[in-house]
Formats: sequence, structure tokens, C-alpha cells
Amino acid sequence: MKREELEAARDRIVPDVAAGGLRVLFCGINPGLMTAATGHHFARPGNRFWPVLHLSGFTPRQLKPEEQDELLSYGLGITNVAARATARADEVSAEEFREGGRILTAKVAELKPEWLAVVGITAYRTAFGEPKARIGPQERTIGATRIWALPNPSGLNAHWTAQTMADEYARLLRSTRPAGTIRQTRA
Repeated sequence: MKREELEAARDRIVPDVAAGGLRVLFCGINPGLMTAATGHHFARPGNRFWPVLHLSGFTPRQLKPEEQDELLSYGLGITNVAARATARADEVSAEEFREGGRILTAKVAELKPEWLAVVGITAYRTAFGEPKARIGPQERTIGATRIWALPNPSGLNAHWTAQTMADEYARLLRSTRPAGTIRQTRA
């Protein structure tokens, strides 16, 4: 994709892949320009979300970003803390993350997933005002929805390998109800 096409995607909003009653609603930091340009979450080459999702056991095969809607059949979905597409996450202000946390809380209260999995500990800390949060299950809940902070699958997060990330995602998977038991709630 050409640089001009990517720049034209700046500030776009990428629709969620979500439905009511999911097992896990994965929550990215904010869409990157490749995601905004294609309309597919975690679309940047080098992002490890799709391989890690498969390695951890959430999906029976590695999905491609353009197959994102297939996640719903596994009781999974995707949203973001901040909706606006940027080239880098550091282009999103702390206030924008806090506002995103408020919007995300309302969205989760409506959709009622079993788990909200925020993929990025710094975004979680900022959005929810939890500066000491660590990777793993959180004490905070949104209604009956539990929260798990996961490592960011970006290729820039080099101290986590695909396998160590998959191990952490698999810990979350073991805490969810079996696939195919999606509670139908209005999306």
C-alpha cells in the first residue's frame, strides 16, 4: 500500500467486530493506518495478533485480517480503546485514552461479553486509571464482565515473543466458557 493511501486513512474510525454475549471482546489500543486503510483490525504486516490468537487455541487456524468477521463464530470480537486511526499509539493523548475508557465501559455494559481483553497494558492503565495494573486478570469488572490485560501484539513489543504472548492468551482462553455458548444479546 502506498504511503499516500496510508496517510489518507489517518483519523478514520474502524467498525468493531462485535456482538452481544461474546466469550472475549479483544480491545486494541487504537487502529493503525493499515487497519484504517483496509478496514481490517490488526492488518499491519508484523502484527502478531492473528498468529497469537491461533497459537493460543482461540481459533482452529490462523485467520487473516480480512477474515475478521469469522471471529464472531468463535464467540470473539474486536474493538479499540481509542477509535481514531493514527500512525503510532503515542499520537493518542492520555485524555483520549480516558475518554475511550468511558466509551468502552458503556459498550461492554451493553454487549456483556464474558471477558474484555485489553491488548496493551499501558492503554489499559491509562484508560481505566490503574497505573499499577499488570498483565493478567484484573480486579476491576464492568458489570459481570471480567477484564484481562494482555501483551500488545505489535511487532514493536519485542520483549514478548509470539509464543510467550500465546501462552498468556491461552491463560485467558482457559478462563472462558466453551466456544459455541454465546449468549445472544442485542449488539
